[in-house]
Amino acid sequence: MKIITVLNYSTKFVLILALSFLASCKFNPEKISTPKPVLSDYSVGEKWVWKYKGVSGEGEVRSEGIDTKTIVNFKGELGLTSGNDTILVSDIVKPKKSKTPRFLWPLEVGKKWKYETEFTSADGSNTGIYSQDAEVVSYKKVTVEAGTFMAYTIEFKGGITTSKGVFSKTDDVIVYAPEIKNFIMMTQDQDGFSYTEELIEYSNKNN
Repeated sequence: MKIITVLNYSTKFVLILALSFLASCKFNPEKISTPKPVLSDYSVGEKWVWKYKGVSGEGEVRSEGIDTKTIVNFKGELGLTSGNDTILVSDIVKPKKSKTPRFLWPLEVGKKWKYETEFTSADGSNTGIYSQDAEVVSYKKVTVEAGTFMAYTIEFKGGITTSKGVFSKTDDVIVYAPEIKNFIMMTQDQDGFSYTEELIEYSNKNN
């Protein structure tokens, strides 16, 4: 009987040690670091579908529809189709040298940077600078119509200054899911105008 008692105490002690170890290894989103996707992460047939909607400050719907992007075989290379356009995935994943990038890889909770880019209007009549302060504020489960994903929420706060001296306050929020190498939600508020995109479908024939 004494031997059994000793064995029972030993088993309990090992169990306590195991539980203590698991507790010390508890998931910590602030320690997760996600690099930029590489070419081998993509495959032919992979598809993302978003719904989008733009609403004025007066409640008028200015734009609404569906946006689909698909990975295809394009002249022997991986291409990303969007409408009638196709761009090489190798160009998308290529490292871009910029001191003010849209995304500063690797993504980590708490990371901050300045996003800045110049733009020209479609008719060429206006130019300006898009400048925002960016911060990765969280990494957690986020549910959208396409499903539930672990995702980073990145806030961009700033605005657009045109060559004519007009400033428009512009705040964006992008929710990026590493699992599918894309954003699952995006919102933009610009002087009363609100624009949203939400992923409604994701598929990968290789999964």
